[in-house]
Amino acid sequence: MQFDETPSSQSVESLKVFTFKDEEETENEIEVKIPEVVDPAYGMYVWPSAPVLAQYIWKKRKWIFGKRVLELGAGTALPGILAAICGAVVTLSDHSRYPRCLENCLKSCQANDLRDSVDIVGLSWGEFPPGIFQLPTFDVILASDCFYDTKDFENVLATIVFFLEKGTTTRCWIGYQERSSDRSLDQLLIRWGLHCLHIPLGVFGADGPSVAGSNLPGHHSIQLLEITQL
Repeated sequence: MQFDETPSSQSVESLKVFTFKDEEETENEIEVKIPEVVDPAYGMYVWPSAPVLAQYIWKKRKWIFGKRVLELGAGTALPGILAAICGAVVTLSDHSRYPRCLENCLKSCQANDLRDSVDIVGLSWGEFPPGIFQLPTFDVILASDCFYDTKDFENVLATIVFFLEKGTTTRCWIGYQERSSDRSLDQLLIRWGLHCLHIPLGVFGADGPSVAGSNLPGHHSIQLLEITQL
């Protein structure tokens, strides 16, 4: 998530813990610790789509082991951190001109003992400086709540398409909260020549009132999408 860098005198720091587990196999359980700053700057805490996307990663944890994963607009980076804990080779990214975004990614890595195993890079949506061409091909692109402000939609998709075109089997998993019927992604994805698979939340245990113990509002309006090239 990209956001206003201006700190507030009303900022409150806390540590939120998300628990991922199997109902059938109770010994399989992972806790992810996410430092948050409750602040008017909206990128400093976990938004509702992040636990849903993370729950899907948990469901796919055997598949994602060893895969190269890039999280866009990572912010607090819950999905990317969980992917790293599950054995993926993860790169977290956020706005290159907002150092506090990247510091937040670093804090999440440190809270989960991942500082030395996760890369953090500055990457602004819709911008293609020389450094972006040096990044590897990724198996999975993660994007949670990146489609918030409609003025960013085209830039987010331009960045996603760039990485999809680098890898013939690359896919993008998007956690998206549809806040208005006027902001649906379907037609926009078709215009960009992308295939969209809607994954029902019930398939991976994210259709209840609480996902990973988050108790975040708005899960009823969240969609999980898998985006690939046509």
